[in-house]
Amino acid sequence: MVLNSMKKLYGYLSSALIQHETTKARYDAICRGLVQYQEEFPFYFKMVLDKINTDFENQDYLPEEKETYQIGEEINEKIKSFLLSGMEKGELRGDLEIMPAIFNFWGMISGMVQLAANKEEYIKKSMNLSKREFLEYGFSLVYHSIKKLPGQAMD
Repeated sequence: MVLNSMKKLYGYLSSALIQHETTKARYDAICRGLVQYQEEFPFYFKMVLDKINTDFENQDYLPEEKETYQIGEEINEKIKSFLLSGMEKGELRGDLEIMPAIFNFWGMISGMVQLAANKEEYIKKSMNLSKREFLEYGFSLVYHSIKKLPGQAMD
């Protein structure tokens, strides 16, 4: 089940990247895809954020564990291609270190999605924001942290 849900997540991300051309539109689609995935598979969304097996030589493992890991690596590659494409187009900062940026990107976006799901009532009560408004604000903050500023060198 986890493997199938990971395949679904991969499909959401792939679709987001194929359907849009600008970096910002692709980013927005990735964020919407993660929200949709969390809403459809809340239990599996949490599992995707947990520790995963990466040692397939020195211990016993289920074939599904390795396939789940491989799909995770393919998801990382999708995020990498998104970041590199945005950098090449001059829409994202040129000084992003790719692997740390992938993990930080994933951590920030998925963390916000999970937080909004867990704290929806609190967000409404304390901030007077809907879950959607809270996420849009947070997604905007993350995008602005990787966006190339006008006049900024390409690096």
